[in-house]
This record gives sequence, structure tokens and C-alpha cells, in this order.
Amino acid sequence: MGHYPSHLTHFHGLPVHLFDGAGPRLPAPASVAWRLSAEWEIPFEERWGSFLDRVRTDEVVALVVGAWWQEWDEHGIGPVLDLLTAEAHRFPGLRAVFLADVVSEETEISWIRQGDVSRVLRAWPGLRELGVRGAEGLVVEPLRHEALRVLRVESGGLPPEPVRALAACDLPALRHLELWLGTAWYGGDCTVDDVRALLAALDRSPGLLHLGLRNSDIQDGIAAAVAAAPVVAGLDSLDLSMGALGDDGGAALLSGQPLTHLRALGLGHHFMSEEMVRRVRGALGPHVPDLDLTPARRRTHRPEARYVAVGE
Repeated sequence: MGHYPSHLTHFHGLPVHLFDGAGPRLPAPASVAWRLSAEWEIPFEERWGSFLDRVRTDEVVALVVGAWWQEWDEHGIGPVLDLLTAEAHRFPGLRAVFLADVVSEETEISWIRQGDVSRVLRAWPGLRELGVRGAEGLVVEPLRHEALRVLRVESGGLPPEPVRALAACDLPALRHLELWLGTAWYGGDCTVDDVRALLAALDRSPGLLHLGLRNSDIQDGIAAAVAAAPVVAGLDSLDLSMGALGDDGGAALLSGQPLTHLRALGLGHHFMSEEMVRRVRGALGPHVPDLDLTPARRRTHRPEARYVAVGE
């Protein structure tokens, strides 16, 4: 079972189309999610300028930013955010942005240098979906955004500051929140208290249907926090997969609030014992149609060791 992110093929319900500046015919602007990326001979700024010249940007719905460097990343994503937000007025219909659609062959997820992604939310008050890959230098400013429905942050290590800032945000339209919290080895220093504060703040998002708190080496503590969080009662799906979940976390889920209302519960890549898996399956299997209990692969040299699915 693979977990490392691959290039997006679909985003915001649209097929992803790589804009390479070539060819006389282009898709209809609103029919695809436009992916822009630098190449060895073409800097991102030049690719962006060509896109502005050739595509009717007032009809564009979704943008996907790939690698913005040619050989290595010297400045992080900040200059790219400068380019995007400076032209916000030319994208009145933009509804979705994904920042750093890159794979390990381009750079490891823990090496991706992000920036202040709040700038995107402020530039587009009508944005409905924001995806971010990588967390080094990630900044989220506390704000209110009326339209955002989907927020996804993929990382091998999410620092506590963005998590605390999200807890201070007001996102009344939020329907889907997914955070890969990662491991302390790669900057994922969030505590269970940080997660509890975020869970409490989600009361300000009464329409939340999906919550993913994934890929964490404190997954047992997260499971215990989730088991007591009122927001869970309104969810349709809950994803605690990809982390170091063990028997303590499984027991917390079983002894906490009912989860039988869920349509989907993701616990894949876990380290629970066979006995605990039987207990979870017996208690929830008859009620939760999509229950993922796929175990993590045990390492041959240290079969007792737990690890997150995506770190470096």
C-alpha cells in the first residue's frame, strides 16, 4: 500500500492539464485544472507569463502549482505567491488552488519550502479548495474565510504553529479538513493539546463532514482526543490512517463516543495487535460500511518499531 504523494491527475473534480506553452489548441479554460511547472530551460515566471497570455484567465476555475525551481529551490514558494496574488483580479472565477504538486523525484516532501498560504485565501475570498504539500516555512495567519470548503495539508512533519493558527481561524463553510501531522524527525512537533484545541475550534465549522488527522507519530493521543471531541458526532467520515496507531489508540476509540454513524473510518497503516483489530472490527464493522484496518508493514530488522507512512 503506497502513501507517498504522486502528481495529481484530478483536482477540484477536474482533470489536471499540464500547461507547457506548446500547441495551438488548448482545453476550454474551465474544463481542466491547469498545472504550471518550471522546466530546466524555462523558469516559472516565464511559464506563468505565457499562461496569462494564452489562456482566458477570467474563466479558469482551478490552478495547480508544480515545481517552481529549475535546479534547486533557492527562495521557497514566496516568489510564486507574489506572481499569483498580483494577478488575482484576472482570475475572478478561481475556486481551487494546489501548492507544490511535486513528487520525490523532484524533491522530498520534507524539503518543500512553503510560505504564507493565507495570502491565497485573502486574494481569493471566493476560493473553495486549498491544497498544500510540504510544511517547511508554512505560515497560516488567523483569518475568517467565508467560502473555503476543503483544506488539505500533506507533510512529513507539520509544525505546531500552523495547527494553532488554524485553530484560531474562522472557516464557517468548511466541509473537509485533512492534515498530515508527520513525525518529530521532520518538524512534526504538534502535541495532543494542539490537536485538542483544533478539534474544539472546529465547532465553528458546523458543516464539517470529513476530518483527517493522519500520518502522525502521536496517533494514539490523537485517537484519544478525537474520541472525546464533539465535532465527531457530525462527521460522515474520519481518517486516522498512516500513523503510529497502536492498541492504546484503538482502545480509546472503542471506549469513547459512538462511531457507528460514520460511513467511513480510515485506520490503515496501523500497529494494533490482532486482538485489538478483532475488537475494532467486531464493534464497528457491522455499522461502518468503509472500515480500513490494513496493517502497516513490519520492518524486518525492528518489527516492534512504529513509523509514519510519509516522513522524509
